[in-house]
Amino acid sequence: MIINSGNLAILFKAFNAAFQRGFGGVSPLWDKVATMVPSTTGSEEYGWLGDIPGMREWIGDRHIHNLKGHDYAIKNKKFELTVGVPRDKVEDDQYGVYSPMMEMLGQSANQHPDELVFALLAAGFATECYDGQYFFDTDHPVIQADGTEGSVSNMQAGAGTPWYLLDTRRPLKPLILQRRKTPEFVRQDDAKDDNVFNRDELVYGVDDRKNVGFGFWQMAFGSKDTLDATNFDAAMAAMGAFKGDHGKPLGVMPNLLVVGSGNRAAAKAVIEAERLANGASNTNFKAVDVLVVPWLD
Repeated sequence: MIINSGNLAILFKAFNAAFQRGFGGVSPLWDKVATMVPSTTGSEEYGWLGDIPGMREWIGDRHIHNLKGHDYAIKNKKFELTVGVPRDKVEDDQYGVYSPMMEMLGQSANQHPDELVFALLAAGFATECYDGQYFFDTDHPVIQADGTEGSVSNMQAGAGTPWYLLDTRRPLKPLILQRRKTPEFVRQDDAKDDNVFNRDELVYGVDDRKNVGFGFWQMAFGSKDTLDATNFDAAMAAMGAFKGDHGKPLGVMPNLLVVGSGNRAAAKAVIEAERLANGASNTNFKAVDVLVVPWLD
């Protein structure tokens, strides 16, 4: 191939098509547990997470809820993945062997939110959320019905492989994927570019801006104990009993059990077996959906 602007544009179009094939061939998992929130600045504030009021009978004037100013923000980060193609390969018409690489570039770009979201979920036992406590913690502060401060746990200690019970049917899911810029396939292939002039290399890559954070801890329960019927029932009961400030029930109804590959068999036994080993009916049969996530291993 003769290296000129017209041919380089054609080559970029072909590489971009391969990138898009790879990108579109991915079935993301992050959207099962996280809500995508668009971002317009370098950082977004989520102080309102501390106070979601409920409806009340309208008697007299409206009661205006001043949302609590919790100091919780998600700062966007830049991400990139870049590859180089030797200029000689293009001149010798050997650029076709790089199409699979561009396709893998697209695949990696679309899988990256999965990696971020589930890494954060796994880190929830030691990472703070909006109330200053770890996302999975034993003492989230809550104002009780009598006005005093109490504490609520959304975790179960243990030494086993972690598993997670979530309520994902709310407008804001337990985790947040904040996106400032969608992945963009870009190039540096002009003869005046440093990489071409100094290294005789055409460069292609993808970049974006995003980050992840926690939503409501009340919509999640994390356990490090054995995944069995007893512990699953305990987690379901704990989440169903969650109350907001002043004792108002939150109506939490878990619908998703998230596990890594190591807990797959246990999750299937607890949720998807119609009968127990002794032949009795499984009261947890299809109680929730099961999501097996390789990023949690």
